[in-house]
Amino acid sequence: MNGMGNMNKLMKQVQKMQQDMMKLQEELKEKTVEATAGGGVVKVVASGKKQLLSIEIKPEAVDPDDVEMLQDLILAAANEALQKAEEMVASEMGKLTGGLNIPGLF
Repeated sequence: MNGMGNMNKLMKQVQKMQQDMMKLQEELKEKTVEATAGGGVVKVVASGKKQLLSIEIKPEAVDPDDVEMLQDLILAAANEALQKAEEMVASEMGKLTGGLNIPGLF
């Protein structure tokens, strides 16, 4: 009977972790990170769901003779914001799973 007791305990732990993960996913939708490029002339905000929420471009970043520079700044800020979002998710998941790396959770 001890084996069944351990199995029931394990199942309850798994169910609690699933509930905690669902709650965390909802919380991550609300959390944001931001990144800038070009000394702050381009700012990108991303969510914990790794979606870009906003891009702000200061007028001084817009040079009609150098559109490529602006494109590069936007790409740099967007990639940094998404990287920060990934790191935030990994950090929050680490708190929940106690550092276990469980592939496919997010």
